This record gives sequence, structure tokens and C-alpha cells, in this order.
Amino acid sequence: MPHTRRFLAEHGFAADDSPATSVKRFPDGAHYRVEIPSTEGPEVLDAVLEEARAREVVVHRISQGSGALLLTDVELARMAGTAADASVELSLFARPLAGWGTGAMATASGGGPVAAQARGTDGLVHAVDDIHRSAEAGVRSVLITDLGVLRVAAKMRESGDLPTDLRFKISVQMGLANPASVRVAEDFGADTYNVPTDLTIGQLAAIRAATDLPLDVYIEAPDDLGGFVRHQEIGEIVRVAAPVYVKFGLRNAPNIYPSGTHLTPTAVALGRERVRRARIGLDLLARQTPDVRTSVPGADGLALPQPRNRAEATSWMSEHATDGGAQ
Repeated sequence: MPHTRRFLAEHGFAADDSPATSVKRFPDGAHYRVEIPSTEGPEVLDAVLEEARAREVVVHRISQGSGALLLTDVELARMAGTAADASVELSLFARPLAGWGTGAMATASGGGPVAAQARGTDGLVHAVDDIHRSAEAGVRSVLITDLGVLRVAAKMRESGDLPTDLRFKISVQMGLANPASVRVAEDFGADTYNVPTDLTIGQLAAIRAATDLPLDVYIEAPDDLGGFVRHQEIGEIVRVAAPVYVKFGLRNAPNIYPSGTHLTPTAVALGRERVRRARIGLDLLARQTPDVRTSVPGADGLALPQPRNRAEATSWMSEHATDGGAQ
């Protein structure tokens, strides 16, 4: 064991899981930023931003799990435009993946890790095409779970086949949980990394020592990701993991993936409650560690949307206002 720990230290890793204080920061010097996940569609995005204004919560990033795959062109354009106007990063999942497919292993008792993978060449192509579609709508942040999708997308970004300012946010479902693994994702082109929800403070510190990537850490996790409520640890999480996106999921809430208009009222209510949970967490953070800093809206390093089709979306919605709007 001493030999292995010495080897790790010589190669830029922490030798153990001691909860060291991070000296790393976002480009503007901030320790943390706020992410609201599971914002499934334009109505939910509107509600989250409205609730954030009412509760004085600065939201830096909105993420979504159903992907551009399950948004119409108009909905996609509307979300990109709304996020751009609010100076908020919008990150859309790259879909489809095996968990929504016809294969049996993704739903088997031992097949959980398979669900987040792209299967075969066609699966790889479909996921990358979904990234293309998001980028064409002006979205500049996409959620990726599969290492192969990440590698191909990063190569396409390098070659100019995808926008050079596109950012790859790694989903918690990739599941890499140690410093060496997270560095692999960084080497493959990741721009931020969402760590598993159950890592200890020391384990977070060890990953932070190995990478400069911003880490995305659930302060509250959905039930199907463990259901952990870690508000009391928020100060320690920011201390050891900075620069960190503190991410407010929601326990005791239904899984709404894949989402759609049939679930809009539920998704809106859940989105509003996530912002309320963020207010609770940020108030606690201020009491625990009043000296930590957050970023202003639109801060350097955020992958803000660059929408092209807002005018088309607005015109379409105006024309269809009498029959229920965008579907």
C-alpha cells in the first residue's frame, strides 16, 4: 500500500482521502455556482427562472434529462432563447441511450450501468446527432454519459464539426468515482464532471486534487440516485470541491423521464420546489461559510446559449396561440 500511495502522489493524485481544502476556483474567482436539474421543457424553465427571481436565487446552470430528442424544434429554440436572455447556461442530455431501448440488460437487476450507454454504432450516431441538433439551436452545453460519445464529440469539436465553444457536462450516470477515472473523462474532453451522489467529503477532495474540472455535486439527490439530503454538508462540499456546481435535485419526487406535456404541471411544481430547496441550501451555506463567493449571472466560463431561431419560434408560437401553443 505505501508503494501505491507514493506512486499516486508522484503522478498528481492525492495519496489518500484526506478532506483537504481546495484552492481552485472558477475563472472569476468564485467557489461555487448553482445548478437546477430536471428542467424538462420551456414551461418548466419559465417557472424555475420566475421562482429564482422571487426567492433571490442566482441560478447559473439549468440542466435537463429528456434531451433535445424529446423537444420540438420550437421548444428547443424557445428554451435556448429564454436561457440566453436570462444569462443562464442550458445543458441538454444527449439521447437516446440503452435505458430507453429494447435491450433487456438495461432493465435487469445487474444491468444498471448499461442503461446510460450508447449501444452499437447506430446508438453512437444517434447520440452525437442529438448533440448536433442541440448545437444547431444555439445550445452550448450538452450532458453526456457515455465515454465513446464523449470521445467522438470532443474530436468533432476539435475538427470544427461541432462548435468550438460547445461544452461537455458529464452526467452523474457515467458513474466514474475515483480520481484516476475522472481524469480519464477529462482527457477525453469533459468540461465539468458530475460525481456520484454518495461520495464522502474526503473522496470529493481526492477527486478535486486530481482535476481542475468544475465538479457538479448533488446537495439533494433524486430517489433513484440515492435520495440523499446533504444540505448540512454544503459548506464542507464547497470547501473541498471548489470550483463546484451545487446541484439541487429533489427527494420524494416522481421520476418524470422521459418527460412531455402530459407531465408539465408536475414538472413545473418540482422545478419550483428545487429552487426553494436551493434557497434553503444557500442560506445554510451563508451561515456555515460566509466568506465563500458565487458568480454573477453570465459569468466567465458559463456556456451560455447562442440561439439563432428565436424570431422563428416567437412567430410560430404567436400563430398557434389559439390552439394551445407549441406542442
